[in-house]
Amino acid sequence: MAEIEAITRRWGNSLGITIPQEIVEEEHLHENQKIKVEINPTQNLTSLRGLVKFSKSAQQLKNEMRAGWE
Repeated sequence: MAEIEAITRRWGNSLGITIPQEIVEEEHLHENQKIKVEINPTQNLTSLRGLVKFSKSAQQLKNEMRAGWE
């Protein structure tokens, strides 16, 4: 059994996913074949925004990192 990560895309009024060719070949899949798909949505990291507080701005952190490159 193969496990892939896919991005849903709008197909008319539905959503669909694309199965990569290497998996199609590995699993011997063909058109109109019934398959089972397990749905495990990944966590939306944008919902975590604001939970972590930094004492410095992103620009300050970048400047500090770049200082070591000179």
